[in-house]
Amino acid sequence: MKKIDLYISKKFILTFFIALLLIIGIVIIFDISEKIDDFVQNKAPLKAIVFDYYMNFVPYFINMFSPLFVFITVIFFTSRMAANSEIIAILSGGISYHRMMVPYIACAFLIGLLSLGLNLYVIPHANVERLQFESKYRNQRNKLSLRDVHYQIAPGEFVYVESFSTWNNTAYRFTLESVEDNKLVSKLTAESAQWDSTSGAWRLRNWFIRSYDEGLQDNIRSGVKLDTLIALNVTDFYRNQKTVETLDSGQLNSLIKTQKMRGDANVMYAQIEKHTRWAMPFSAIILTIMGVALSSRKRRGGIGWNIAMGIALAFSYILFLRFAQMFVYTGTLPAGIALWVPNLVFAIITAFLYQRAIR
Repeated sequence: MKKIDLYISKKFILTFFIALLLIIGIVIIFDISEKIDDFVQNKAPLKAIVFDYYMNFVPYFINMFSPLFVFITVIFFTSRMAANSEIIAILSGGISYHRMMVPYIACAFLIGLLSLGLNLYVIPHANVERLQFESKYRNQRNKLSLRDVHYQIAPGEFVYVESFSTWNNTAYRFTLESVEDNKLVSKLTAESAQWDSTSGAWRLRNWFIRSYDEGLQDNIRSGVKLDTLIALNVTDFYRNQKTVETLDSGQLNSLIKTQKMRGDANVMYAQIEKHTRWAMPFSAIILTIMGVALSSRKRRGGIGWNIAMGIALAFSYILFLRFAQMFVYTGTLPAGIALWVPNLVFAIITAFLYQRAIR
């Protein structure tokens, strides 16, 4: 059986990486043809295109479509084995179906660990350079304004910004309220608050501070300019679905904690990213078992039907995973449940197909 284990494992790993290299090559060619105009227009150097963009794009792409690669790999070489009556020979030699699955699951487990390692350690750092390249040579910085921003920056401290301009990093109609025991203690308002990157502070213009004593006495101070330090950074206004991809696990957990405290609606992006990083690697094991269950039987029409069915199911899993994110966006389900639903559903389908394949 050790020879059979080695035989199946070799076919699995070799086919997986060959398919990976072929598909990555095709994707890079299509990606270059789509973005070549942006590269030329923005005068992106060849070295930056190769090393800053595509060398960091490959791990991101592998991670995104690893379930598809694993599933198609298993469907392809297992169908070939079934067509050559190798599966029949293995089972006829007294080896159980469960025992035959051991090398499949072992290889899927290794690929899942590789995917998890990429998710937690490699891809966040690679995304930093990739997104910096895209910002510099592809997309012009967003010049639109954010409106009606509410944050709780610390317990009892609330910030409201009527609009924020990403053109000059300035918040307009800035308000900072301090509350203690459900009572308003002070209120700071300013016509504008501009971020000073040198001092890391906000520069207020035409500001007013109203302090309230226990006797409801209203004390007012005002001025033209004031530099103030608060627990709010200009990067908080740029947090979106892309920026969370650049954070490692510690930074992501810290951001989620901070955004929950602030009541920031953008926390859903960080939560989706966190649970996707953990849910995606488990799909390698689920889809491997499903692929074997679907393709281990010899079919009269050859392996074409198995490959077509495998591609359809693999894409349905990826679409299901993306669709599950909509439950988080709409607030229907928390990210910790929504992002694991596809794995749960496909695990149930896999269990049914596996029992049917044994019979």
